[in-house]
Amino acid sequence: MIRLDLLGGRERLSLLCIGAHSDDIEIGAGGLILTLMRVGVPVDVHWCVLSAQGVRGEEARASAADFLAGAASHHVDCGAFQDSLFPSQSPAIKSWLIDVRSRFSPDVVLVHGRDDAHQDHRELAALAWNLFRDQAILEYEIPKWDGDLGRPNIYAAMEAAVMGRKIELLVRHFGSQRSKDWFDPETFRGLARLRGMECRAPERFAEAFVARKLRII
Repeated sequence: MIRLDLLGGRERLSLLCIGAHSDDIEIGAGGLILTLMRVGVPVDVHWCVLSAQGVRGEEARASAADFLAGAASHHVDCGAFQDSLFPSQSPAIKSWLIDVRSRFSPDVVLVHGRDDAHQDHRELAALAWNLFRDQAILEYEIPKWDGDLGRPNIYAAMEAAVMGRKIELLVRHFGSQRSKDWFDPETFRGLARLRGMECRAPERFAEAFVARKLRII
């Protein structure tokens, strides 16, 4: 397994995290984010959840505060777009993201996968590729009953302690999701173990991403 350093000798990293719903970023990239908070390089984070009203908005803000506790700076934006109808709201969502772009210029964008079966996720992925053309975009994966997990080509290894912390925070913050039969520690740990096996992670766990275009030099 060839290793490329995301930080690449940077003295500072700016990270834009985009999720459709209040638990998406944490499920797809929580381990990577927690790891970045530990490495000693200052990380500036802009955290965007586009459908986060009421209880879901409270969950999103509380969870972001814990996941980003080690950030050099962070800002959380919660939108009020209607769940499951993102394609029909695409012009308004694009304008919302353009406003984010005017206020924050990231080095790396974390967003849903372009081939995700959920229509809200796909819409955000398409818009991210349209709006952030000078950034490295990493598409994260969300396990669900659709069975749409793909073939990732980028891995972020996690220490076992980080895996445990990710699960702890997911269970703590997202009470609105606990009734779903897939939302449990075994799902998150099982997927991370599989991805860890695929990339030979030193402590067995990893998250996986799709990088469609990267410039390495």
